[in-house]
Amino acid sequence: QVQLVESGGGLVQAGGSLRLSCAASGRSFSTYEMAWFRRAPGKERDFIAHIISSGAYTYYSDSVKGRFTISRDNAKNTVFLQMNNLKPEDTAVYYCAADRRDYRSYAYWGQGTQVTVSS
Repeated sequence: QVQLVESGGGLVQAGGSLRLSCAASGRSFSTYEMAWFRRAPGKERDFIAHIISSGAYTYYSDSVKGRFTISRDNAKNTVFLQMNNLKPEDTAVYYCAADRRDYRSYAYWGQGTQVTVSS
């Protein structure tokens, strides 16, 4: 069983930056593919970014490409999401996910952290 705990959310003005962290329990973190998703008010949960176990390959949705960066520190069992040039439409609850089982399907999920971007 893997537990994921997100942190780093908050309120920021448009154009600002935030760095989210997701700390994972367990000894298998370095073998898991990891991802970030978000759910905006009244909308479904959307995929944002994905990183393979080694960190050598990443993939982003078009909505965040060029502004967000996913990374990981396997020694610290942590995955990060650096968010730059934030926009009001980035307002959402952000979730990290671990252990990809299928396309956009992951075995473990965190509880989420709120990000609010004011205009």
